[in-house]
Amino acid sequence: MGFLRLLLFPFCLIYGLITWIRNKLFDWGILPPASFDIPIIGLGNLSTGGTGKTPHVEYLVRLLKDRYQIAVLSRGYKRKTRGYMIAEKNSTAREVGDEPVQISRKFPDILVVVSESRKKGIKRILKEHPEVNLIIMDDAFQHRYVKPGLNLLLTGYYKPFFRNYIMPCGNLREYKRGAMRADALVVTKTPTVFSPLDRRFFLRNLRPYYDKPNIFFSCFTYKDWHPIDERTPEIKDPDIKTIFLFTGIANTIALEEHLKRKCEELVVNKFPDHYQFKSTDLNRLRRQYNEKYSRSKIIIVTEKDAMRLQHPKLKETLKDLPVYYIPVEVGFNDDDREKFEKLVFDYLSGFKN
Repeated sequence: MGFLRLLLFPFCLIYGLITWIRNKLFDWGILPPASFDIPIIGLGNLSTGGTGKTPHVEYLVRLLKDRYQIAVLSRGYKRKTRGYMIAEKNSTAREVGDEPVQISRKFPDILVVVSESRKKGIKRILKEHPEVNLIIMDDAFQHRYVKPGLNLLLTGYYKPFFRNYIMPCGNLREYKRGAMRADALVVTKTPTVFSPLDRRFFLRNLRPYYDKPNIFFSCFTYKDWHPIDERTPEIKDPDIKTIFLFTGIANTIALEEHLKRKCEELVVNKFPDHYQFKSTDLNRLRRQYNEKYSRSKIIIVTEKDAMRLQHPKLKETLKDLPVYYIPVEVGFNDDDREKFEKLVFDYLSGFKN
């Protein structure tokens, strides 16, 4: 890997220079970002994915939905459509993206919109939905044509940005010093037992790139398993010997660690982030499942994967297989929850509700 990075280093310099120039054009005001009269919270990361943005968006929605009329604005990554679209009850991942489908189904009372242009998307939301008084922008850290009032940067515990490299040597979208644009930094997917030694290690390594005080540490709480097909029975407290993890997300380390505690054998099938599953992939999974001799076996996908597996042809291919997804919710370590929520409410207090 070291030799490969050496070969790719000139391309890293070129890519890094391009992103540096682009950021400077915004910093100097040559490319002016748009501002709006309502609160806008942006979430994003320096890497190309795997930090758990969607569960953190959902955390903010749960926190604020009883006080605000919320719109969640996303690009709708990997969707097969273009332009401004609202995630409706029957929208599919191919139409609006897996993450907007997940959020809209979980929170049917809020507005979920996809638009490549965040600025145009916000203008249209405010014109057509004047009741909206808070916008949460998903994956917005590099989309600088809109300036969030509260800019949240996420980085993963298992692959923090200070141990990563700019593309193509790694998967950072820009230089590490870009973290300084954030109003707060959240280290995500930490172990539920998070030691003070771990905290000091991260704080020490983050300080060269982010010297502000607002650093928080969050973790995932894995909820009950749910079948992706209504014909499959629910299970509680499963005693499983073999779990087949079948997933297309950027980083599976935290999930794998969780599942290893639930079974004797974990068989992992990983695909690229936001991968559009094909029937051939599922037929291969079926063969693998059938050929495995085990007294108790099950297939697990993430909630985001489940959104992409709702296509009728894919559901038919999975028929009669025990396929379940695991919802996750965000928690915080120590007293970080109170501090994080205070930061959010202090920002929102500057606006009329």
